[in-house]
Amino acid sequence: MEENRLSDSYKGKNWKWWGPYLSERQWGTVREDYSQNGNAWSFINHDLARSYAYRWGEEGIGGFCDTEQVLCLAPAFWNGKDPIIKERLYGLTNGEGNHGEDVKELYFHLDSSPTHSYCKFLYKYPQEAYPYMDLLQKNKRDRLSPEFELLDTNIFKDNRYFDCYIEYAKAGIKDILMKITVYNRGPEEATIHVLPHVWFRNFWRHNLRFTKPEMMSISDNCIHTSSSRNGSFHFYHEDGEQLFCENETNSQRIFHKPNDTPFVKDGINNYVVNNQKTINPEKNGTKAAIWLKADIAAGSSQTFKIRLSRVELEDPWEDFDSVFANRKAETNDYYDKLTPENLSKDRQQLLRSSLGGLLWTKQFYYFDVFKWLFGEPHEEAPNRNFKRNFDWQHLTCRNIISMPDKWEYPWFAAWDLAFHAASFIHIDQEFAKQQLLVVLREYYMHPNGQIPAYEWNFSDVNPPVHAWSVWYVFEADRKKTGVADWDFLERAFQKLLMNFTWWVNQKDANGTDIFEGGFLGLDNIGVFDRNQMPQGIKKLQQADATSWMAMYSINMLRISLELAQHNTAYEESAAKFFRHFLNIGWAMQRIGKSDISLWDDEDGFYYDAIQFENGTTQRLKIRSLVGIIPLLAIEIMPADIFAKLREFNSRLESIRLTRPDLTRVISDIEHKNKDGNYLFAIMVGDRLDHLLKRLLDEDEFLSDYGIRSLSKCYEDKPFVFGYQGTEYRIQYEPGESSSAMFGGNSNWRGPIWLPINYLIINSLRKYHEYYGDSYTHEFPVGSGKKLTLKQIANELTKRLLKMFERNDKGAYQYHTAEHAQWSTEHFKEHHLFYEFFHGDTGQGLGASHQTGWTALLANLLLEMDE
Repeated sequence: MEENRLSDSYKGKNWKWWGPYLSERQWGTVREDYSQNGNAWSFINHDLARSYAYRWGEEGIGGFCDTEQVLCLAPAFWNGKDPIIKERLYGLTNGEGNHGEDVKELYFHLDSSPTHSYCKFLYKYPQEAYPYMDLLQKNKRDRLSPEFELLDTNIFKDNRYFDCYIEYAKAGIKDILMKITVYNRGPEEATIHVLPHVWFRNFWRHNLRFTKPEMMSISDNCIHTSSSRNGSFHFYHEDGEQLFCENETNSQRIFHKPNDTPFVKDGINNYVVNNQKTINPEKNGTKAAIWLKADIAAGSSQTFKIRLSRVELEDPWEDFDSVFANRKAETNDYYDKLTPENLSKDRQQLLRSSLGGLLWTKQFYYFDVFKWLFGEPHEEAPNRNFKRNFDWQHLTCRNIISMPDKWEYPWFAAWDLAFHAASFIHIDQEFAKQQLLVVLREYYMHPNGQIPAYEWNFSDVNPPVHAWSVWYVFEADRKKTGVADWDFLERAFQKLLMNFTWWVNQKDANGTDIFEGGFLGLDNIGVFDRNQMPQGIKKLQQADATSWMAMYSINMLRISLELAQHNTAYEESAAKFFRHFLNIGWAMQRIGKSDISLWDDEDGFYYDAIQFENGTTQRLKIRSLVGIIPLLAIEIMPADIFAKLREFNSRLESIRLTRPDLTRVISDIEHKNKDGNYLFAIMVGDRLDHLLKRLLDEDEFLSDYGIRSLSKCYEDKPFVFGYQGTEYRIQYEPGESSSAMFGGNSNWRGPIWLPINYLIINSLRKYHEYYGDSYTHEFPVGSGKKLTLKQIANELTKRLLKMFERNDKGAYQYHTAEHAQWSTEHFKEHHLFYEFFHGDTGQGLGASHQTGWTALLANLLLEMDE
């Protein structure tokens, strides 16, 4: 049934019309920043969020909305002791935390079917007053101290908390059932207030084309909503008091100006918590809630039922339980078919959790940069000293997009999204393809061909991994369905061709096929900010940027060859990208007569090279992921793909005869393996051996939990680069960063990052596909045990999965040892998916719900034994 619904969703019967598309944080985003100085974190903070009607989106706890986010549905909670209703998740801004922005709540995206016909979310709510000030004050520590987390406050002592399960099931495309089940985990009876909310996003104030919607009470158990944009809905509830206000800003509180209405956005909060007369006695408005209250005995639970339906129902509860039972059973059936039989029970749960969490990362993302900069046609332009993203005025986003983390990163990140698509392809092929195509559209991609990076700075540069993802998605889709989607491949290729040209024009300043790139999403991986180099340094010739471009070239070559099987005009593109690949591979070995190679023969490693203003060049001999990225530039080419490509073969032969030095740098293009395949790669021969000696050495990159981002050799002996009287240092830091570079909310100086680990494993599998069992390497280095590259890929996979296995205390390894709560009964069974992981302990770090690229765990589980 779920597979049928998924198929129907792309044939005019969209079962995904409603889903978990609410952000988990709208405050503190660039979109909502209308300050003069451009300080997004302080313009609308957590405290002001309950009083401010957002311009570009909405937020909630475990919420649902339609694909245009016209109407929203989400619960709120109150323990009777907090100063505010718990309508949104609390966290610290970049300036408040000692390691960047950080959500300070415990919640879990437990489950979802691909069409969101069944979804489950868990929020853990303390029974005592939430420790807002304690969390704020105790996180103002130095960068060498760990973050002060919610569990550090002892607020969960004696299990005095509620487990609030939020579940959704669809009886129809526009018939949404919500069930809230609250468990009292504490030792005594406790009171919980549950306030299911329904409200309209405030679209009418900014767009005069739309009339103001309305909602009103039509009975003691039903609220009717009406909008010109999505028609009418009936909001059914069993008991409770109906509360109404307007989704309008409390201008008096925020801007000290008179309110347009006496019943503003925070009216429900003020009525419940402070007993103020701030709700509409006429029972109408644009925001409503049902005030439900229950005294729950220790160890017991209470269930609250809500239904939002397009049609008027005589008895909305008649089929309520059966719909939930059916949707849960169908979701179980779906995942049972997807899950390999050889997976253990724990790994089956991990697979489902990672994919369910990935599905929960979807968000309605709306941002029109031109309107943000200059205001609506009927409004004055905002007063801004800093016009962020001024050169992206064409960018108009209005899509359901997979977010990295809906609280810490509630905006798309281009290279994250490429990895998301590689996981989505296993559960929703069409959505995976749509996600890749959306950032390549003309209202996203810059007219010059650049792909927007992320909303803080669309002009920043992320690694160009989209061609890799397009090819991965195309192949996985063909394998799954038996049908090749040539239309998708060709559409993506045409736009990627523009982006590739942008890279060549903008990031290869000398035209020598050595690229710069700068930041590249790797934050603080260098000794200094790679976007802002010290005075006197002309440029940084980057081994990673150049390797990403080699990978880009070879991916585009593979796509071109595939398209050429159906249209020989693509032979010219194939020849172009083949030559690009050769040129980059050669340039990495020997930049030119007056420069030095990025490859160091003595160390057997690739390094960045600094070019000074006086024309001299020096390698920055730091062993980091920068020198590992060349391993990713690999593709296996089946011999039969060249069979009927006369033009391409002619050009290939010309290159082979006139520039044999080019072809020798990457591989022997005349040599086929036993299966008739060719190897195109940067790391071949001795270079591959040298790299693996570093990569698989536990004193360097190899951790018990995966591949580190910086060699451990710098733990006791930091790398120091002295220049013009200043020392620039980089030291192995396996956990949180001690550097404030890029806000300090991530670290590439030692921890384990799953996307890079996945690409490494993916590349090793390709090398094994070519070499077979004849090529072995010592693993770990110094052990005397030799394995094939496939076996090494599997061993690396197992090390990554080890972080998600239970330790001797019964908690998952990625949990910090200081928080014993994680091994207790109602904590230990739920997974979190962190942004990155400690290089020595496997502890989860950074964003805690990054079920975007950390969902690559699903790929590892599905591919491990192939």
